[in-house]
Amino acid sequence: MGTVRKTITVTDQQDNWIKAQIDAGHYTNDSEYIRDLIRREQERTAELETIRAALREGESSGKPRPFDPEAFKQRMLTTHG
Repeated sequence: MGTVRKTITVTDQQDNWIKAQIDAGHYTNDSEYIRDLIRREQERTAELETIRAALREGESSGKPRPFDPEAFKQRMLTTHG
């Protein structure tokens, strides 16, 4: 995978936070920390999109039916013990 060099500007407080993460041994350098943040955001965005898609599917699945929690519990006990 190719790489692209970027220059970013952070506040002193943000820089101190990054340095603290490196000093604590969580990361070896600033770039590793920033890449990890980006990966986490990509994962979070994908998870949110999965949830949104499920919500859209549920909303378009038809008219809602009443839910009987006691009947549900009984079915689960019968099926799964």
